[in-house]
Amino acid sequence: IEAALERFTIGRVEITDGSSRIVGGPGSGGATVGVRVRSPAFYSAVAFRGSLGAGEAYMEGLWECDDLPGLIELLVVNDEARRGLESPVARALAPMARWAYRLRRNTRAGSRRNIVAHYDLGDEFFALFLDPSMTYSCAIFDRPGMTLADAQREKVDRACRKLDLRPSDHLLEIGTGWGALALHAAREYGCRVTTTTISGRQFERASALVAKAGLDGRIEVVRRDYRDLTGAYDKCVSIEMIEAVGAERLDGYFRACSALLRSEGMMLLQAIVIRDQRFEAASRNVDFLKKHIFPGSCLPSTAAIMGSVRRATDFNLFHHEDIGPHYVTTLQHWRASLHERRTEVMALGLPDTFFRMWDFYLAYCEGVFRARRTGDVQMLLTKPMCRREPYREPPAAAAEEIR
Repeated sequence: IEAALERFTIGRVEITDGSSRIVGGPGSGGATVGVRVRSPAFYSAVAFRGSLGAGEAYMEGLWECDDLPGLIELLVVNDEARRGLESPVARALAPMARWAYRLRRNTRAGSRRNIVAHYDLGDEFFALFLDPSMTYSCAIFDRPGMTLADAQREKVDRACRKLDLRPSDHLLEIGTGWGALALHAAREYGCRVTTTTISGRQFERASALVAKAGLDGRIEVVRRDYRDLTGAYDKCVSIEMIEAVGAERLDGYFRACSALLRSEGMMLLQAIVIRDQRFEAASRNVDFLKKHIFPGSCLPSTAAIMGSVRRATDFNLFHHEDIGPHYVTTLQHWRASLHERRTEVMALGLPDTFFRMWDFYLAYCEGVFRARRTGDVQMLLTKPMCRREPYREPPAAAAEEIR
């Protein structure tokens, strides 16, 4: 750890362990972050499992940090120092973790197990930190003073605007979530929606919300894998679902999406993306999020997405927008709410290690988005006969009226 800290060129990290103190970094160009070691077991966790072990040690309460997202950001921008945390032992054991992770591959049955492991934790838990619409993806804070609910509505409506939704459209949504986009599209744009999920909990809640809204005749919620969908649709939308597809199945995913659209159709994809230069290595490695939060997941890169689009479809990239900076604010809202309602998390019967795992997950994501290691893109893909007018944001007054 001392050797890794010596490689810091941006910011500063100060580690205290009883009366001992280790300092690394010049202190310039970045924040100064304090770490307090609570147990010597922290060191063996890092020695044997590297950065993954550091995350697991945080879950176990072996160390604390006064600015966890800031620490993650510093480790990302000081990449040589971060790699220094991967000891020879940790590197030697990494292939075993990768082998075990292969058991999580996204076959149809595997995808169901992986989704259940995360999204079926319980609506009560997710309701503690999400906005009332239960939208679990990057919001868009495009004007001062927006609440999280405002920003999530803007993200959903922007997707609908980009798709130029009309009452005559039949929209396919791959990845229902808890139904916010399907409800908004049907209610505000008058289109028909077929939305699919493989999460039992999300299927039940979305179906109930559709019935409560009296939109049963306009929205059909189905519990089906994207590989098993049939029919022909005018538009397709998929919000941060592609991360659960897996690197080796990207071609199949886009092939299925393209085949389900009519020749003049469009698809709006929102995807968390990793830097192109890091995609291949990241797709092979098992990090904290893959092991503990999103089993079976893999962040694509923009180049990986477009490579699959080129190989497997007749799509054209019509519009591209990186909304990644908004994820920092979104994650700050989620993490603050989780901390404010910690007592309620415990009341659900969830252990402290679970809370600390989710705290680390949200802080980790905020840190990597702050460092621009990851982004979040909305990509509008069009079929050959699509004659969509260029996308333009409406004037401010008209946008406010839409909202």
